[in-house]
Amino acid sequence: MHTPHASQRRFRFFTIARLLLATAGAGLLASPAAAQIDYQLPSQPITDIVDAATTPRVSVSPDYERLLLLEQPSLPPLSELAEPELKLAGMRISPRTFGPSRGRPASGLSIVDMATGEARNVTGLPSASAASPLVIENARWSPDARRVAFTLLAGDRIEPWVLDAATGVARQVAAVRLNLAARVAPQWMPDSRGLVVAEVIPGGAETPQAPRIPTGPIVEETAGRKAPARTYQDLLKDGRDEALFEHYFSAQLTLLGLDGTRTLLGSPGLVWDATPSPSGEMILVESLHRPFSYQVPASRFPRAIDVLDRTGKQVHRVADLPLHDAVPMAFGSVPTGPRSVHWRADAAATLVWVEALDGGDARAAADERDRMFTHAAPFNTEPKELATLGSRYAGEVWGENDQALITERWWQTRQVKVWSVTPSSGDAEVMFDRSYEDRYSDPGNPETVSNEAGRRVLLTSNGGQSLYLLGAGASPEGDRPFVDRYDVESRTTERLFHSAAPHYEQPVQLIPDGKGAVRWLLTRRESPSEPPNYFLRDLGDGNKRSKNKPQAEPRQLTHFAHPTPQLTGLNKELIKYQRADGVELTGTLYTPPGWTKDQGPLPMVMWAYPREFKSAQAASQVRDSPYRFDRINYWSQLLWLTKGYAVLDNPALPIVGEADEEPNNTHVQQLVQGARAAVDEVVRRGVADRDRIAIGGHSYGAFMTANLLAHSDLFATGIARSGAYNRTLTPFGFQAEQRSFWKAPEIYFAMSPFMHAEKINEPILFIHGAADNNSGTFPMQSERMYAAVKGNGGTARLVMLPLESHGYRSRESLLHMLWEQESWLERWIESTDDSSTTSSSADR
Repeated sequence: MHTPHASQRRFRFFTIARLLLATAGAGLLASPAAAQIDYQLPSQPITDIVDAATTPRVSVSPDYERLLLLEQPSLPPLSELAEPELKLAGMRISPRTFGPSRGRPASGLSIVDMATGEARNVTGLPSASAASPLVIENARWSPDARRVAFTLLAGDRIEPWVLDAATGVARQVAAVRLNLAARVAPQWMPDSRGLVVAEVIPGGAETPQAPRIPTGPIVEETAGRKAPARTYQDLLKDGRDEALFEHYFSAQLTLLGLDGTRTLLGSPGLVWDATPSPSGEMILVESLHRPFSYQVPASRFPRAIDVLDRTGKQVHRVADLPLHDAVPMAFGSVPTGPRSVHWRADAAATLVWVEALDGGDARAAADERDRMFTHAAPFNTEPKELATLGSRYAGEVWGENDQALITERWWQTRQVKVWSVTPSSGDAEVMFDRSYEDRYSDPGNPETVSNEAGRRVLLTSNGGQSLYLLGAGASPEGDRPFVDRYDVESRTTERLFHSAAPHYEQPVQLIPDGKGAVRWLLTRRESPSEPPNYFLRDLGDGNKRSKNKPQAEPRQLTHFAHPTPQLTGLNKELIKYQRADGVELTGTLYTPPGWTKDQGPLPMVMWAYPREFKSAQAASQVRDSPYRFDRINYWSQLLWLTKGYAVLDNPALPIVGEADEEPNNTHVQQLVQGARAAVDEVVRRGVADRDRIAIGGHSYGAFMTANLLAHSDLFATGIARSGAYNRTLTPFGFQAEQRSFWKAPEIYFAMSPFMHAEKINEPILFIHGAADNNSGTFPMQSERMYAAVKGNGGTARLVMLPLESHGYRSRESLLHMLWEQESWLERWIESTDDSSTTSSSADR
């Protein structure tokens, strides 16, 4: 049992007064009965940080001449979440707009000239206000880099718009209403003269109405066929849901010219995806059809995959796939039949896809798992075999010199292999073969550029003999991003750029000089005191670089200001320490501006998220950089620095299972071991008071929090947001656990804090979105966990945020969440008693 020190039982006078005043009608110190309270605000410094302006998102033009800045709006009001919403087949849509109900739109656009740094606001957009901001989504550059297409919400209509990059003038393309329920966003045609769009069917059927009296029961039946399914949410429930799904997801595919002309592409249907071929002469279309399912989301519904020509005529049926409701549950299992059907990026009209050779079952013994095929238009010959893979296909990148890089991965061993393939001959050789958990050995990802059709292909030089690799540069000193040139023939690399202290500088795009060499590098540079901004580096001769020549100072392109100057000067340190079994751990330690050790230890908030590994060596690797800028917003734990607390952010809590051992076999033991190491280290450093440390996390981090309180006495309190606590409610696997409850009942029991609720004798705050749609984290999970703690005499508070999903969005909810957390932390870890002694901690 964790016995609170006397200092924990005494509150500051102002803290008591604040709590009593703020919660007079809020119920924090009231009776344990449930009550609905008004939304509250945290302290003013925290509110000011949450309301601070955010930095725009950036998109680079394909010709590298301009940057598109997408301004980010302030947090949406709760009234936006209260709009009517339909939850159908794993999707959430707005019936008013025929689009997603919860997006993250931009509220404005501007263009920056990379040569001069000049910024220009976009004109021609409708007027907007703080109460009614613009809703801009799906911004995409045209292949010729002259325009940007985007969607704009106008009342209840989502409209197609286009921006002229040279003039900065935007206009509506045509008076059509788009259907984005299935997220089929406008796609540029390769000639940049038009868009493939999905329209709401003009004059469509009336919205299906629910019968006043049910016409009969809902019946499902199974007969010996294994069909395990994860705990999906928002699934179809009845016949009316089926009718609503067909009504809102049916769309008319259209070729929309920039001059407003419209060519209908086939008949209306449940369009799931649509992509023009690089030649622009054909469209690859995926359409869903019945029978639907009440057990799996729309992504697993039956679908037809067809190729249409520019007039909408079907020229080829690729496949008609059945309902995928019986995919084996082992990680790495896939549906049978063609999957990942797409166009080859470097060919006019050639399809590429992959098919499983092992029945799609990752547990089946097999030397060959997947086979890739290509099929060129006009599709009157048999498909050609491109490659046979020993593990699971994980993507490919095409070059324009009869070159392709194909990646395969295998979950069970955490191995990744990259092949260099010559498509014309089928010749292949291994380029990289490594553990994808081993960040230190990561060679980086191949750099790509947009070709004339707007497709990403390998960036090469020296006639295709040189590729370029961009990597995170993980090392014991932290991440140091890099750019390497890779020689295909010798398989050697030459470093062209390496981020160096005191900055963290991330390569964004290598820019060719148009003469067969790479000349410039666009980067995103930051430091603990400097927010991320974009810079252009001159690499000189892209094919030759002197190792002794220092990197020239880059030219700054953007000048985004520090969003939270009130926290300038915070102290940040990447700390390293050891778990009892020798596993090396890291975490990022923060202390308030101006704090020094002679002022004594502080209350501390630890915020973490455990992760599984197959090797202790990989688990021990550093996963951050001490030179990154910390963006402090409503989701950041650094807000607690304003309270004078210390923060240990993302302390590593690896769960390791080497060889044939499953990590979760010793999940709880390793979790407590890692947390104990973190606590001991911050106490040893004189930063934290052992009796005033709070542990918290979101989702799997909430699950972690409840387990740490149940199985250790390391923490004074916990904050658990949107977690799952009873793993028997996710019986077909969760997180990195691929065994079912029936295969490993003892593991499900041991890992479920719900089963050990009687051991939780530290106060715990549960917060959950009442409309959580994340797989497994049903709102009921927090409700039942709270009831379990309460029923066993524990101290807990349950906060259900109306209308919120797994990640909270509205200003009212987020500020109230922070008020709840702030009040809870003041109540359980804040103290003025500097003479507190250290109490012992013992694992159960």
